[in-house]
Amino acid sequence: MGAKLKVAGWVAVGAVAGALATMQLQATARNSVSQLPLEELQQLASVFGMVKSDYVEAVDEKKLITDAIGGMVSGLDPHSQYFDKKTFKEFREGTTGRFVGVGIEIGMEDGLVKVVSPIEGSPAFRAGLKSGDLITKIDETMVKGLTMDQAVKRMRGEPNTKVSLTIFRKSETRSFPVTITREEIRAQSVRAKMIEPGYAWMRVNQFQDRTVEDFARKMEELYKEDPKIKGIVLDLRNDPGGLLEASVAISAAFLPADAVVVTTNGQIAESKSSFKASPEFYQRRGGSDPLKRLPEALKSVPLIVLVNEGSASASEIVAGALQDHKRAIVMGAQTFGKGSVQTVRQLSPETALKITTARYYTPSGKSIQAKGIIPDVMLDETAEGNLFSSLRVREADLEKHLQSGQGAEKKDEAREKAREEARKKLEEESAKRNTPPKPLPEFGSAEDFQLSQALNRLKGKPVLVSKTMAERKDEPVAN
Repeated sequence: MGAKLKVAGWVAVGAVAGALATMQLQATARNSVSQLPLEELQQLASVFGMVKSDYVEAVDEKKLITDAIGGMVSGLDPHSQYFDKKTFKEFREGTTGRFVGVGIEIGMEDGLVKVVSPIEGSPAFRAGLKSGDLITKIDETMVKGLTMDQAVKRMRGEPNTKVSLTIFRKSETRSFPVTITREEIRAQSVRAKMIEPGYAWMRVNQFQDRTVEDFARKMEELYKEDPKIKGIVLDLRNDPGGLLEASVAISAAFLPADAVVVTTNGQIAESKSSFKASPEFYQRRGGSDPLKRLPEALKSVPLIVLVNEGSASASEIVAGALQDHKRAIVMGAQTFGKGSVQTVRQLSPETALKITTARYYTPSGKSIQAKGIIPDVMLDETAEGNLFSSLRVREADLEKHLQSGQGAEKKDEAREKAREEARKKLEEESAKRNTPPKPLPEFGSAEDFQLSQALNRLKGKPVLVSKTMAERKDEPVAN
């Protein structure tokens, strides 16, 4: 059982697939114009009255109502959600990339929090934390045994408050304490570097408010470092999505202005839209277009897009647009398959409704919902094969997932069997070693197998194509 928990825990925190909704933000709620079902509303009122009067102990009326709203919405699909005060605050932090904390991107290693990268200019950066540092203690709490979410909550807090971290630095084989004062952090949604002369790596972690500006700034820096870039790898692996407008903008950086990026279709009039690679489809009102600063060479430079099972929603929009327009070669694994748009409608200053309003389609008209983007070139995670991909959950595995709208689907039993077999194998190997499986190398590192294969493709060298991965087929349900 111990090995099983270790394996499941590692997959949950180390191979985050996620399905952050592709968002459009609206400030006001929509009034329903359909006739209300009075009999059912009377039943709801009767149940409310019975619970209030007959339940074993007194209940909070407001909580009953919010729970009823939450239940109504959660029954629709996995991505529609009612935001109360707490969850709405967390959601806004996610889309703006702003939060109060110490300023580190983290992962998990051997049950400890690993510093993947300190955010430049953050309190952690100024305190001297380095990539690879392990956090063993947060204030008086040992990290061993905490989940990543639990560790994050302990490191976050109110501005100008202090948190004490105990750091183990493997390169120096020593532990030391550091006290950091929390402040508002702006997360970096884009990372970039020249991998070698002529070849750049650009990673988008999530599509947030500042992603387009950050992308343009990083791209300018790359071209300043090497004006004759011969190839770019756009890394969207484990990118759970985010803001629809940001995904349109990133696509527009590489496409001609009249190219269709994505179309959407739903029940209401404004959900029937077509987004093109021009500023009016992504530029914020009153703002400038950051992409204007980019060199014209970006429209034609050879481009590889890396994706995996954790690439969802907005990242699938980008991969699908660049693939359909034959602007990029998509490499990696079949993506998550979240092809729906969620609109956030504020109900009060502190609450909101996130509701699925449309499906989205690639420029060629394909629905990605419950299917995903199929890479042009399938790649394993490592040179030894796929260690964890079978364990990752995709859209089609989620209960009540929205169907593609292009033919009925049913659960992929072969994939469920493969996942169970892979889980058992990992658990057996973990039990033998009495340690969790070795985590995959950090994206963008020298040990990143998929990145090295993308570089080979850009250079015209042989690529080690997966021998085991295949397209997930939808099985039609008999009428």
